[in-house]
Amino acid sequence: MTWAVARFTFREAVRKKVLLGALVLSVGFLVVYALGAQLSYNDFAIHNPTMRGPAGVGSLKPVIASALSLAGLYVVNFLAGALAIFTAVGTIASEIDSGTLHAILPKPIHRRDVVLGKWLGYAIMLVIYLALMATGVLLIIYVTWGQAQPQPLLGMALMSLSTLLLLSLTILGGTVFGVLANGIVVFMLYGVGLMGGFVEQIGKLLSNDTMVNVGIVTSLIIPSDVLWKMASYVMQSQALLAQAVTTPFFGSSAPSSAMIVYAIVYTAVAVVLAVLIFNRRDL
Repeated sequence: MTWAVARFTFREAVRKKVLLGALVLSVGFLVVYALGAQLSYNDFAIHNPTMRGPAGVGSLKPVIASALSLAGLYVVNFLAGALAIFTAVGTIASEIDSGTLHAILPKPIHRRDVVLGKWLGYAIMLVIYLALMATGVLLIIYVTWGQAQPQPLLGMALMSLSTLLLLSLTILGGTVFGVLANGIVVFMLYGVGLMGGFVEQIGKLLSNDTMVNVGIVTSLIIPSDVLWKMASYVMQSQALLAQAVTTPFFGSSAPSSAMIVYAIVYTAVAVVLAVLIFNRRDL
């Protein structure tokens, strides 16, 4: 029954206007991004016609290409996270309010199948969306700059985990709050995670331990942004890593296996809590 609910949820999600709007804007983003990548390469080629030499101006090519790819992937990661929240925000809460679940649950469907099926349906849609968008960004950089980024599959896997974490929080919120309250709470948490990542990166840049600790605590509260930092690290070229660049937008340190495990457990616990709360909630 879980898979049946997942198939229905996937089809329902694809038909939603919010997804259609997101797809149109996403295609628009890729078009603008491709134009920007081509124009930036043309300008670079004009000023650096040889683009050769490990220590000369040619060494800037992989640095710029990697930085451009990470800038595009940062936007993709944000869009995927926002899409996870806005598509799933009313998946349970609105159906409770409208009475839709009263017509479904008397049939031989367990409540856990409803929660798990909805999570799985949205998860498949979101992973497909993120994979297509991230692949588009990487292909654009490869075609325009002739540079391939390392470990794209691992990077996309970490980005997908960040998106699924936000999906799990949204599903959990739907079992507790109404639609509006759920959207506000989860999106604010998402913003807190982003801001915590900024604070930590700036703290590293300024050698401020207090700011770094604030960022670490924030990443424990909601580890969505730290997963992006890990993904951005593994997809950076060696040339960019050698620059030891510290920015609020991508990571410059090796990912922690413990944090990855924590994020996986965090995501799983959110889903389990959603099932337990929904099982005991009066409809």
